[in-house]
Amino acid sequence: MLYWLTLWSDGGDVFNLFRYITFRSGGAFMTALVFGFLFGKPLINVLRRKQGKGQPIRDDGPEGHFVKAGTPTMGGLLIVGALLTSTLLWARLDNTFVWLVLFVTVSFGAVGYLDDHAKVSKQTSSGVPGKLRLAIGFLIAGSAAYWATLAHPEALQYKLAFPVFKDALLNLGIFFIPFAMFVIVGAANSVNLTDGLDGLAIMPVMIAAGALGIIAYAVGRVDFTEYLDVHYVPGTGEILVFVAGLCGGGLGFLWYNAPPAAVFMGDTGSLALGGALGAIAVVSKHEIVLGIVGGLFVVEALSVIIQVLYFKRTGKRVFLMAPIHHHYEKKGWAEPQIVIRFWIIALILALIGLATLKVR
Repeated sequence: MLYWLTLWSDGGDVFNLFRYITFRSGGAFMTALVFGFLFGKPLINVLRRKQGKGQPIRDDGPEGHFVKAGTPTMGGLLIVGALLTSTLLWARLDNTFVWLVLFVTVSFGAVGYLDDHAKVSKQTSSGVPGKLRLAIGFLIAGSAAYWATLAHPEALQYKLAFPVFKDALLNLGIFFIPFAMFVIVGAANSVNLTDGLDGLAIMPVMIAAGALGIIAYAVGRVDFTEYLDVHYVPGTGEILVFVAGLCGGGLGFLWYNAPPAAVFMGDTGSLALGGALGAIAVVSKHEIVLGIVGGLFVVEALSVIIQVLYFKRTGKRVFLMAPIHHHYEKKGWAEPQIVIRFWIIALILALIGLATLKVR
């Protein structure tokens, strides 16, 4: 919205600053951060009053989690509200990729909200039926995948780009749509599975989003793509503004989610943020790199899949408990120890993912 102030610019005044994505990204970050600090406490008070007993705690979960009973959930409303406000304020609203990523984020957030509401109102760990939630997720992702395909340059439509290998493109044809759907839904549910400890999910999400935001900015600039030998996707640079809002809102939320958490993000936040990561990867043609920068989420999801399949086949467990962060809890690791070590892993993976921009 503020971008339109450039209409009054003669090129040498303060309004000219709004032409620059980096300046507007800084504004989006600060706006979202202030939003989080201003509305965090009032939102928590409302959630606590409305939810009463807060988020239900699983009976079969780690023993240390029972002390968290009564903590309100749906804190993802704070993050989504912050990034939505900052993006609408600072991003170019004539950019289709901005609206695509917002569509995925808000839609998955709405699904998560319904799931959280069902859990809280019924005081059960089961919310919206899993099959229904997946079906809605794939519907949202399918719409976004088709939208992204139409918005991409003709030379990149329906094609999968590979990191490291210069000019490598695989034409998936119509199968690109289900592939992109899997990327978005998989990212959403992987982040959802990771959100099991205070502060565990939000920092890796911000780290992965930051890496993807830099990539989106780079592939949206023809000079950068020529230097880096990556595919040029005009318009993706504006995604950096969205990512800055996400990181600012995420930090504002982390202020209240740091151990011991005053609020949980719930499915409202985890599905929204995971969906956003998947959408950014699809928009910027870096779906495979998402598997690297978001490798922590991949491992969390795989630990659940392996546990379920192995138990069905043998009646035994590979991990003491899945997702894998609970396995380390069962081994006696302190919660802050797990969280900080997982943050370090997320940072390392993000740096590796960013390195693929130059390694060709």
